[in-house]
Amino acid sequence: MNSRPFVQPDWLPRLEVGTRILIAGASGGLGSALVHMLLQGSPGILIGAHGASKLPPADDDRVLTLRQRFEAPSDCEALIDEFCRRAGGIDALVILTGGIHFSGHWMDMPAENWAQDLDVNLNQPFYLARAAMRHMSAQGTGGRILLNGTESALHGGSALSFPYAVAKRGTECMVQGLAREGAPHGILVNGIRLGYITSGFHQRWHNKTREDMEQRAALVPLKRGGTPEEAVALMIWMISAWSQFLTGQMVALTGGDWL
Repeated sequence: MNSRPFVQPDWLPRLEVGTRILIAGASGGLGSALVHMLLQGSPGILIGAHGASKLPPADDDRVLTLRQRFEAPSDCEALIDEFCRRAGGIDALVILTGGIHFSGHWMDMPAENWAQDLDVNLNQPFYLARAAMRHMSAQGTGGRILLNGTESALHGGSALSFPYAVAKRGTECMVQGLAREGAPHGILVNGIRLGYITSGFHQRWHNKTREDMEQRAALVPLKRGGTPEEAVALMIWMISAWSQFLTGQMVALTGGDWL
């Protein structure tokens, strides 16, 4: 039931030389894997790695480290503005920020925690995406925006992650609405609807044990969790030149979960 070792495929698309990509939430399991794979496969790019806590190593001149905490919509806009100032513009935005702020049943959740979950998982991605779209529209060269969803949102979430699922269901609507607005400007907006991925998310936000993770993997038809590398390989394809006819879509990566 363990995830298999990931071997980076030779066919994985390389982003064009000069591509400027901002990863909001680069300090998590998915974000750090995305930074690593981009550096390995696309040597001529510039990456903005954003994280409020632990960040990937910044000893590579292709990586700009950004430490912006989000306390207001203006903070999200400031992050986009800072990256554009330092990079000279923005070609792609991948939003991997998110979290869960209450460990119990939603019936017992304080209003403050409900609001936090909606803010972090829905409002902040909106403000980031909107600010990026403004810059991309002004540049006149199009761009890519990729949001992060969850398969469980289609099924009402769980008692322990209900507001998170509500926010991610809103993400699905946001992908469609932003894609419609961005299309005339060549801005493609999509999302990934993830199933159980072994990125450390469940251990961090739900205090899940190794036994818990094995039991969860057993529910997946493929009898394992997806790896962060498998998830980010899909992300890279979705922001590459191979996906120029893809917009307004949520692409599921679930190992057959919920079939």
